[in-house]
Amino acid sequence: MPELAIRPPKLRAEALRSEPESAQPGDVLAGQGSKGSVQTTAPKTPLSPSLDHAADPTDPPCRSVEPVLIASNEQTVVMDVELKTALHDELHWAREAMLWKLEGLGEYDVRRPLTATGTNLLGLIKHLSMGESKYLGEVFGRPFPEHLPWWDEDAEDNADKWATASEARSETLERYQRVCEHADVTIDLLELDSPGHVPWWPRPNVKLINVIAHVLAETNRHAGHADILREQLDGVTGDAGASPPQHDAEWWREYVATVEAAARKASSTSADADAG
Repeated sequence: MPELAIRPPKLRAEALRSEPESAQPGDVLAGQGSKGSVQTTAPKTPLSPSLDHAADPTDPPCRSVEPVLIASNEQTVVMDVELKTALHDELHWAREAMLWKLEGLGEYDVRRPLTATGTNLLGLIKHLSMGESKYLGEVFGRPFPEHLPWWDEDAEDNADKWATASEARSETLERYQRVCEHADVTIDLLELDSPGHVPWWPRPNVKLINVIAHVLAETNRHAGHADILREQLDGVTGDAGASPPQHDAEWWREYVATVEAAARKASSTSADADAG
């Protein structure tokens, strides 16, 4: 399998929470002084209004996040380096978790449909490739240099969600790597408030921070799908960095039986109440 991340996802959210737990909005944090030095304060204003992110107005909105502000020499600037790094590292982790779900599986298992709507592991990678190439490429005037035909108007429905027999597994994975590398450059080049344009969104004028949040949410969502698909195939759970299972097969059988019994009891109680 090709290596995905340009840099390892070594910074996780908890590693970035370096401010004292007692810090309050408006507090000057360690290392800041009087006039002429950088003063970091917690945001005093509520989060900005949400941006609807899907063509279907009934879909949930994409929340906008207000960056932390710093004041220096009576000027206010956006301090977004740590926030962008945190979001970017989370995206690296989500991509790698997604790819790990295909490791160790044969050609049939990575391709075969495992739900009534045809969801499959290799198709999820293909779908994420198309989305990230658009959102962190074309949207900010940096189109991905390779033509991905599944976005074309004459493309068949769901063409981006499964791999034909002639599409090599390595081709799909390596394309995803190239898409992610292109997206990483977009993130590195731009500021969080850099403008972009998503013509298929109801509110097309966006900022980089909104689009990173959208791509991160989308990748995590499909990584969750992949979790379930992989467990259905061979029982493997977790991700590449996860601890080994703490329970044996017998414990899990008993646990599942307990959950099943509780569900049946609740259903029976509800039915009895409705009948009464």
